[in-house]
Amino acid sequence: MSFEQATIKVVNKREFDELKAAIELVFASERVEKYLKALKSRGIRARNVDKILAANLIDVVAGSKTGTAKTLYEALPVSDQAQVREFYLSKVEEVDQALRTRFHKLYQYS
Repeated sequence: MSFEQATIKVVNKREFDELKAAIELVFASERVEKYLKALKSRGIRARNVDKILAANLIDVVAGSKTGTAKTLYEALPVSDQAQVREFYLSKVEEVDQALRTRFHKLYQYS
């Protein structure tokens, strides 16, 4: 028996999809190194979604208007926010191993 994640319906589909697209853009192969460098320069760990949103790093790297990702995230109900966080964290784990090794301090838990 394998693990299957429960499907939770997205309430605010437009905001959710827009934020998800920005996250995918940040983790695209041509931008992910720039994103990790931005995290490093601000001393923010890769899994700290709250600080990343507060620092507008997704917007900076995705080329969006400053504050867009945070505004979209805050417009979502808690269930949608949880799904965005889970999606973001899954993208963090999918980063190429060579980059993860190079930016290993961003991946540390403490």
